[in-house]
Amino acid sequence: MERLPIHDNHPAGAQQANAHPNHPPQNAFAPPPGPMMPPQGPPQLPPQMFTTAAQLLDLTDKKLVLVLRDGRKLIGVLRSWDQFANLVLQDTIERLYAGNLYADIPRGVYLVRGENVLLLGEIDLDKEDEIPPNLRQAPFQEVFELKKKEEAERKRNDKKRNSKLQTLGFEAEHSGEVLF
Repeated sequence: MERLPIHDNHPAGAQQANAHPNHPPQNAFAPPPGPMMPPQGPPQLPPQMFTTAAQLLDLTDKKLVLVLRDGRKLIGVLRSWDQFANLVLQDTIERLYAGNLYADIPRGVYLVRGENVLLLGEIDLDKEDEIPPNLRQAPFQEVFELKKKEEAERKRNDKKRNSKLQTLGFEAEHSGEVLF
């Protein structure tokens, strides 16, 4: 295939068979005769093509759930953001889960550094109040104590597993704790 520049209206050898000798040859790529239209600029990409913080534009003023790198879960309304995906959430609550219990801790206006966001999703307001039947809300102190017990049990199990792996010649990278 012949490589032609974009602005070349008359490529070599592009003559029509029925062209009159007194008329210049017509090109299938030439614009139709009439007033010249100004160039429209580069083609625009569809919004789903953005892989930057610009995707947050559609989520502004919507209720979101965020999972942070340290495991915290935040629910709030996205009010502002910047090019680093730093987020400002309003009416924020931190939701703590343990076993089949959960507790909500009011946090108010909350600033989240973008690099700490692990997962972000929009909350369906129609289904927001539908709590799964296996979960029930409990006082913060009760949920917090249960969570501490679950974490201690998880660490004990990780320690046992790592010692068994060491006897087989494997070495654990870390003890299952989040390291920053």
